[in-house]
Amino acid sequence: MRWITAIPVYNEARHLSEVLREVRRTSPEVVVINDGSTDGTGELLARERDVAIVAHPVNRGYGAALISAFEYALEHGYDVLVTMDCDGQHEPARIPCLLEAIDDADIVSGSRYLRDFRQNTPVPEERLRINRIITNEINERFGLSITDAFCGFKAYRRSALCGLRITETGWGMPLQLWVQAAHLRLRIKEIGVPRLYLDPNRAFGGVMNDADERLKYYRRVLDEADRTFADRLRGEPCRGACP
Repeated sequence: MRWITAIPVYNEARHLSEVLREVRRTSPEVVVINDGSTDGTGELLARERDVAIVAHPVNRGYGAALISAFEYALEHGYDVLVTMDCDGQHEPARIPCLLEAIDDADIVSGSRYLRDFRQNTPVPEERLRINRIITNEINERFGLSITDAFCGFKAYRRSALCGLRITETGWGMPLQLWVQAAHLRLRIKEIGVPRLYLDPNRAFGGVMNDADERLKYYRRVLDEADRTFADRLRGEPCRGACP
């Protein structure tokens, strides 16, 4: 099985070197999607060896960075893609757990609410509230049984990437993913990961800093994804050399 770990980054100069050092312990191949960073992240990446880089000239959004990661994995023939964030919330040492779990799944997703860990940190109240609301709505509307709608620590089989048509470039990208996965009847598995909020005051930016506006946006993403899924699949060729 040939696999790669993809890390979307935007202004993560503070964490980048340490995260890459830890990822290299478990992942022989790494691609970083630099989503228009302006804090010196690009300069740090230029000094890293054995790391592939996809650079967005300007910040396009979290979802856009993951779309580039999907495209990279397909174009370069990987069997499995692992994705993780670069802000210290995801422990690279748990990458093998994702790879083991994907043996009988199409998507393996980390869940911060599946079980308790001794290193758990408190969750910002509004983030916990919105995560619970959206996770419950996804389960009720699309017949899933997930416990964490937003965790970015995931592993994807190539066949799953081939079927997905992700277009949401913002923070709501995971919700479009779940809707499509449900329609495609992909095999989904969750594994427990610690809740690590190293900077509980970290903001989303712009209107997304308002919790009510963020919830409205997430619901719009769900509605649009459900409404347009069939049309977007009809007649579209698969990206990359899919099986």
